[in-house]
Parts: sequence; structure tokens; C-alpha cells
Amino acid sequence: EVLSVGTDVAEFRITELVGQGGFGIVYKAWDQTLERVVALKEYLPSALAVRRQDGSVTARSERHQETFDAGMRSFINEARLLAQFDHPSLLKVYRFWQDNGTAYMVMPFYRGDTLKQALAAMPEPPSETWLLGVLDSVTQALAVMHGAHCYHRDIAPDNILLLEDSGLPVVLDFGAARRVISDMTQAITVILKPGYAPVEQYAETPDMKQGPWTDVYALGAVMHFAVMGKTPVPSVGRMMKDGYQPLAGRTPPLAGYSERFLQAIDQALSVHPADRPQTKLAM
Repeated sequence: EVLSVGTDVAEFRITELVGQGGFGIVYKAWDQTLERVVALKEYLPSALAVRRQDGSVTARSERHQETFDAGMRSFINEARLLAQFDHPSLLKVYRFWQDNGTAYMVMPFYRGDTLKQALAAMPEPPSETWLLGVLDSVTQALAVMHGAHCYHRDIAPDNILLLEDSGLPVVLDFGAARRVISDMTQAITVILKPGYAPVEQYAETPDMKQGPWTDVYALGAVMHFAVMGKTPVPSVGRMMKDGYQPLAGRTPPLAGYSERFLQAIDQALSVHPADRPQTKLAM
């Protein structure tokens, strides 16, 4: 189903397959006009669509068409949104277009490890200074998004890439297309990462809306994972009986971290949205 090496898509020549998920395919490609390496992402939800002999993409059947189209609109909206933003820690979209029955977006070809991979490779938990560096860049990037009333809603250690040369974090995977498809097929399991998703993502009620505080919770969970090596207990279970053990105020205290830093993580992980910092981690 993937396009073969050497295939031209607009002015981009595919040089390598980078990754294939349930909703799309990412290729490494050569921009023949600007002579640079880029990442080319193609919308191809494998459960809903197939590739024809001529390389074009089509919905598997009439009943899949509506969901396929909704997902594609969402993919394009995501690209349009990212193309507006310009922050070194936000995924950059150079351009996007529709062709061959599907849609494409072109981005820089980022090299590096995810935060999850970087933490796994460390012999001991990272220092507070190092974590604050990551946090600062990610928080600033999210603030740019939040300023446009846009929320990531899927922040996790495997969605933060640390660039090979600078170590600068880049926030990845704005799964807008995934959300729409999942909403239409009612498959909530696809989109929520237990441990990182706050309660309002399980069911949005008038008193628990999603907003910047939704990303704040996930960011708190990322920091918890970095410090403790495990995710906090899932938020939805905490509604009945809160089994969360605060990081601050422990005896003995967690070595290497200030109480202020640990308190900020605990506050970000408050179950009720109103109890969290409303815009960013309070450091």
C-alpha cells in the first residue's frame, strides 16, 4: 500500500519509508525544487481506504466514504493550523494539498529520539534543570497553540521529539484526523492514552470542558513519568477514589528535585480541571 521509492508526488521524490500508522504514512522525500530533504505525510487510514493501481487512494466502500472524507478534512485542517504557527518547538508544515483522492503535508525531516526513548536510555532519572529546559520549550510552544484556541490533547513522552543536533524538543502528532475518525466510529480507546488523559477527555460535561488545562494535565503526567519512571494512575479512576500519591512532601523526599518543582507537577495533575493551573505549569 505504500508508495515505492522513486515515486514523485508533486515536486517531491520519495526516497524512504519512515513510518506507517493506522491513519497515514510518512516518507522521507527530496524536494526537487528547493533541493532539501523533507518529510512527506500522506493521509491513508488503512481501515477505511485502499490504494489503486495508479497510486490514487479511494475509500474501501460507500459506507466508509463519509468517515474517510471527514478524516481528510481534519487532516487538512491540522496541516492548515500548523502552517500558521511558527515556533521552533512546534511541528512546522511547509505546505499541504489534495491530490490522488487523498491529502499530503510536507514538513522538515526531523532527526532525534522521542522523550520516551531518551528517558529509557538514561541510567538514572534526569535532573530538574534538564527537565525544566524541555518543559520551558514545550510550554512556550503550547502557549502559541492555545493563543489560537487550539489544544493538542495528546501530549505524551512519545509525542515529544528531542532534536539530534540541539536537543531542542519538538511537539509532534497533532492527531486531529484521528480524533474525527474515532469520534465517528466511537472508538475512544484509539485516542486516549491512559495516565496522560485528564477526566474531561473521557466525557466533556458543562462543568468540565477541555482547554489549555487539558494539556497542562498531560504535561504534568509527562514530568511524573520522567521523575518516577511510570505514569500516574489514570484520571478517570481517581474520580471515585483518588489513589494519586503526591510527589511533594514525601519522606524521604525525592532526591534531586525541589519541592517547588514537585508541587507544580502535583498541581498540574489535579483531577478537577479548576484545580489545575489554567494556562501552563506553574513553576
